[in-house]
Amino acid sequence: MAVSNLVKRIQQKMRQDAGINGDAQRIEQMVWIFFLKVYDAQEYEWEIDAMDKGETYTSIIPEDLRWRNWAPSKDEDGKIKSDFLTGEKLLRFVDNVLFPVLKGEDIMEPTKEGEKAKVKYKGVHINRDSERHEAIVQEVFNEVNQYMKNGQLLRDVIDIVDEVDLLDNEDIHAFGDIYESILRDVQSAGNAGEFYTPRPVTDFTIEMINPRLGEKMGDLASGTCGFVVSALNYLAKQKKTAKDEEDFQKSVMGQEWKPFPYLLGVTNVILHGIKEPEIYHMDSLSHPMSDYQEEGKLHTIAMNPPFGGATDAATSKNFKQEYRSSETADLFMVLIMQRLAENGRAGVVLPDGFLFGTDGPKFAIKKRLLTEFNLHTIVRLPTSVFAPYTSIATNILFFDNKPADDAPEGYATKETWFYRLDMPEGYKHFSKTKPIRLEHFDPVREWWKDRRELNGGEKSRAFTPQELIDLQCNFDQCKFPKEEEDILSPGDLITSYKLRRKELDIKIDRTLAKIEEMLGIKTEEQ
Repeated sequence: MAVSNLVKRIQQKMRQDAGINGDAQRIEQMVWIFFLKVYDAQEYEWEIDAMDKGETYTSIIPEDLRWRNWAPSKDEDGKIKSDFLTGEKLLRFVDNVLFPVLKGEDIMEPTKEGEKAKVKYKGVHINRDSERHEAIVQEVFNEVNQYMKNGQLLRDVIDIVDEVDLLDNEDIHAFGDIYESILRDVQSAGNAGEFYTPRPVTDFTIEMINPRLGEKMGDLASGTCGFVVSALNYLAKQKKTAKDEEDFQKSVMGQEWKPFPYLLGVTNVILHGIKEPEIYHMDSLSHPMSDYQEEGKLHTIAMNPPFGGATDAATSKNFKQEYRSSETADLFMVLIMQRLAENGRAGVVLPDGFLFGTDGPKFAIKKRLLTEFNLHTIVRLPTSVFAPYTSIATNILFFDNKPADDAPEGYATKETWFYRLDMPEGYKHFSKTKPIRLEHFDPVREWWKDRRELNGGEKSRAFTPQELIDLQCNFDQCKFPKEEEDILSPGDLITSYKLRRKELDIKIDRTLAKIEEMLGIKTEEQ
């Protein structure tokens, strides 16, 4: 199955539909269809598991509304079904039956005058006793929409998706590639600070923090679950026994407050073999910090917090005064430190602004990283890692919730190593056609095993915590030399400009909000 061709075929069909307006709607339409296909494939496995235990599996989705019973237009022998849904009949079914039921609404039988109404399809309802995989169905469909208006085009899209055999390992792998393609497309539909983290970055980060079976890995702004999936791929290689499989099923968790990435992420995790995904639709920053006791701690955390965005005053008040910041990346760092278990390891992607910022909250947060945590490594990434979607320079901070051996008194960090990952030979910058690859991290892998200064300390150097404190916690060390501005293609240039404008708008709004707060001015929006 040609993955790129499959996605293009779906996109071509959707572009012909008058109900689809833009990338965001097209992707949302695609993904709820994918979700039902993936969920149905997973239900086959749950049925087999139940049978092996002498039990009967019952789907939370009414039988007639399960993907296998309404979506395929062909039977198991490849023959066209006589009763398959298409055209207006398919649209009425999806709009007036499928979506309402999955959102929790009962559908009644048609009745004659004087007859008592009967329930034809009971809406999906969840309670405290519901399994996690059952709750996900309603959570997902409470947040998505059905946009297509042409029933024949909708039938064509469903047929294309149904070509994928998710009981076949080769097709499962290919479907994962489909997701990679879709998730990259999400960038152009998102806001500033919301970017799909390239798979090589998530894979390298996970490799360095080395999650183990029996531990819990988490991402508190999981988006489309790129870090979670990298962790699952890493942990899958460790499975050898039935107990390992049990640990694997409980090994990851994610939290995401935006419905669109949440839907993508849940489907992604189910696709990678997790039966009860602990992916929660919630705002991590607004959750009371006092609720995070020992049982809520995570052994490893890997994530790319939203950056360039701003939080409201109510959210920042959830944090101690010294850490209160209007920038999401700052607050997520505080949350990560709160959630990281004793002896836990973290790898966090952060923008340059966090490194060189020395204002009150940033200074307090970075000082705490040195005094209470072992901030052992900062990897400076080339500015074009996220190109052309943003020119913001990023870094990966690695730290442990365990004092380093021989750390000086008053600190948990003995020394912080900075390493600048230069562009690979033959590359001027990364791009959509020449993206960063996992092997591009080979130089830092080799250096990691044998740490030493490079290029007289310009490329790699260690600083004591006191030296960094004396620098007002300016972590902007081993920086990249200033280069001539890259010449982008017209399309990439326009995309880059739009995202820079969004980033600038957010900064302006944040500054105006501070000024208004100082002057006691309340605008109509407030």
